[in-house]
Amino acid sequence: MINRDDILKKGFVDTPVDSSIDLVAEIARLKKEKNAVILAHYYQTGDIQDIADFVGDSLALSQQAAKTDADIIVFAGVHFMAETAKILSPSKKVLIPDMNAGCSLADSCKAEDFAEFLKNYPDHTVISYVNTTADVKALTDIVCTSSNAVQIVQSLPADAKIVFGPDRNLGSYIKNLTGRDMVIWDGACHVHEEFSLERILELKKEHPNAKILAHPECKKPILLVADHVGSTAELLKFSITDDAQEYIVATETGIIHQMHKSNPDKVFIPAPPLDSTCGCNNCNFMKLITLKKLYNTLLYEMPEVVVDEEVSRKAVRSIKAMLDISAKLGL
Repeated sequence: MINRDDILKKGFVDTPVDSSIDLVAEIARLKKEKNAVILAHYYQTGDIQDIADFVGDSLALSQQAAKTDADIIVFAGVHFMAETAKILSPSKKVLIPDMNAGCSLADSCKAEDFAEFLKNYPDHTVISYVNTTADVKALTDIVCTSSNAVQIVQSLPADAKIVFGPDRNLGSYIKNLTGRDMVIWDGACHVHEEFSLERILELKKEHPNAKILAHPECKKPILLVADHVGSTAELLKFSITDDAQEYIVATETGIIHQMHKSNPDKVFIPAPPLDSTCGCNNCNFMKLITLKKLYNTLLYEMPEVVVDEEVSRKAVRSIKAMLDISAKLGL
């Protein structure tokens, strides 16, 4: 018998799985039996990505799930992503294999602190990166992603005053590109904060023909040396269409799995953080998701992600505002 209180305490179903079980086959069976869909973010391990129905960036995954007739959404990602899926699919059961899969960026912007901060800027339009909790989205006018943030900001009147949160690096990048009047919340992603410019330049000397790909959550010095800056999906697309044969990739290493699959003859080198012996930079939260946890989650349909109805109602407005603007701009 599963102890639900124990699951709530630990955040995942900690039940032994027989070593003889073929987890991939059993997950496929349970998925079909329960009419479930599995979403995997680009930063998941390769085995999780390979078993998923959809692999991509967080918001795109939630939009894909909303279009399906699945009864259950299993989100192999971090908690705010599963919340977004629930907001966009309120009638579906949303599960996450480990509730402890949080996000350092989302955690850097607590809703109560953000609400207090916004009191200082009552005449500002609030734009929040999708990497935020449902509670922060509920305080937001327009949500954005790393791929549409510049266009969302530019869609506002030229004299608009803007609060942007929570990523200071992405916010600064947008402000520099657009020249807009922006107040930026002081938050960051621990993965993208830790890349070492010195070690990247050392790699560049070793691989002079390699192009540097960087996510806009990276610090400015990294972006300045990058050959291409873009969202995770944009970096993947660039690696497919570009004619270089080597790339130094300054974002979470999970995306390299898809880069290799799409470009088996190209070389992808993970950009290293300053303090690392492995030469790679992983999100520990993303890597909490395993095939065993995914199997147990489908088997027991726990842990379930629930969003307060009032919070969801407010949060979905900010997401729909972004989608409306994106549709008008043809994004």
